[in-house]
Amino acid sequence: MTRLDADDAVATESSVECAGPRTLLLEAREVPLGGVRAMSVHRALPQRELPLVGAWCFLDRFGPQETRMRVEPHPHIGLQTVTWPYLGDVRHRDSVGSDVFVRRGALNLMTSGAGIAHSEYSVGEDAAPLDALQLWVALPESRRHGGPAFEQHAVLPELELAPVAGAAGSATVVLGELGGVASPATVYTPIVGAELRIPAGATVTVPLDPAWEHALVAVYGAAAVGTPAVGEDVVVDAAHLLYLGTHRDDVVISSPAGATLFLLGGEPFEDDVVMWWNFVGRTHEEIVDAREAWESGSDRFGHVIDHGDERIPAPPMPAVRLTRRRRRL
Repeated sequence: MTRLDADDAVATESSVECAGPRTLLLEAREVPLGGVRAMSVHRALPQRELPLVGAWCFLDRFGPQETRMRVEPHPHIGLQTVTWPYLGDVRHRDSVGSDVFVRRGALNLMTSGAGIAHSEYSVGEDAAPLDALQLWVALPESRRHGGPAFEQHAVLPELELAPVAGAAGSATVVLGELGGVASPATVYTPIVGAELRIPAGATVTVPLDPAWEHALVAVYGAAAVGTPAVGEDVVVDAAHLLYLGTHRDDVVISSPAGATLFLLGGEPFEDDVVMWWNFVGRTHEEIVDAREAWESGSDRFGHVIDHGDERIPAPPMPAVRLTRRRRRL
């Protein structure tokens, strides 16, 4: 999807290390996408002070809402898009020939490399209920200049979450690895993306890699999050992202009424990035080149299957020079 707004294009100026356990509750903001899409999303990442969590650089939730989605062909560079649906069907088409339906329980992973284009339509002509997470993973230097690809995984591994009190929880390992259980999806950095399900009245332990940084968002319900070593107890809901930092072997989560959360994390990313519109790069010039290639109809992004000339035009470049996003946390 087309995601970044003007505020997102402005980078912060100072950088600090992300070492150490910490609990920071960061508010997601509502972003109206407008136009023919007539949709609003809740954007939890990037935050002005926290541009990445591992290689994760973007997290939107579109829904729950009833809408007619018509996202025409648009380009991406330097990233993987991760679509994790909860409600409704979406048709994905792209310039490597993919034409698939995005449905609950299946991971849809698109790797842009140096350039790809895709479209997203809700199924049918009328407004329909939709709810999903849309995430981006920044590609490392070793992969971001490569070719585009798409993969869909309808069968993903499960991990039992050990109970501290009440019933055990469960996790679907969507991307990367959690607790020794690995997703079959292709990744290029040490990473985890997992759906966590906490039964009503239960308290469970989620294993973490202490060398990685992690964050949590609630999808349904609310949960109290803490660690025995630090003694924290913070409630996370769908309106917030909870950043956990590094140096944690696990995190303890409880929910009186039950909750579904999404865990994202990974090894701190190798570099700061420039993000603008649908592009993730390293310099202002890369973004300008990608925009010009899209606007000129260059072969760089290919042609989305079953589409004609319709496409989303690139917005004007901002009046300021784009700089790398550096964390301040």
